[in-house]
Amino acid sequence: MIKSILTFRRRKGMPVDEFQDYWLNEHPKAVLKLDGLQRYVQNHPLPQGYAKRELPVDGIAETWWPDTETMKRNITSAVWPELIADEERFVDRSTMSLLLVEEHVMKDESVADDGFKIVEILHRLKRLSVDRFQDHWRNTHGPLGASIPNVRRYIQNHARLSAYMGGREPDCDGFAMVWFNSMADMRTSPESAAYKETIADEPNFIDGDRLDFVITKEHLIL
Repeated sequence: MIKSILTFRRRKGMPVDEFQDYWLNEHPKAVLKLDGLQRYVQNHPLPQGYAKRELPVDGIAETWWPDTETMKRNITSAVWPELIADEERFVDRSTMSLLLVEEHVMKDESVADDGFKIVEILHRLKRLSVDRFQDHWRNTHGPLGASIPNVRRYIQNHARLSAYMGGREPDCDGFAMVWFNSMADMRTSPESAAYKETIADEPNFIDGDRLDFVITKEHLIL
């Protein structure tokens, strides 16, 4: 199974509520025509997040495929032009960034229906190789984050090694996804020793100057 994560900004001048409504209720009609799509999740930033700052992205789409060949075959299909045309109605396509990832589940407990999901955008320390970064993130940092009492689910999404082939560098090295049942749970998490230990470990492998996040509502489309 192959997973992709697509991030993007909304079309310039489009209100957030109109963008999110179109993405949720209209765009899936085009996406669901793609051949071989196994699972499709939209992550919408909480509207109140825009009152505090400019968010790094307006949308994060997760899709799952049986293999890369199936995913790429859609590019030459008859439905692809329709998908692109629909994206142009609400997305600034120049901001789109696609990353193929390996998913690692660190913690998987039930989440309340009105719970929410934090998506962190990670860049490794440049002094670390990709292998060392991914090893530390998964085997050292992962158990720390999973031990935070209020965290319900925690999934790491590591850039596939193919993203680095030929000296290339992806737009980011991965996405951490963390679920909470409530805002109260999230706000009290820093009081725990596990949280403090987790945060203290971040400078060991993450470029803190480039670390960013979005608090989202997850919508399972397929």
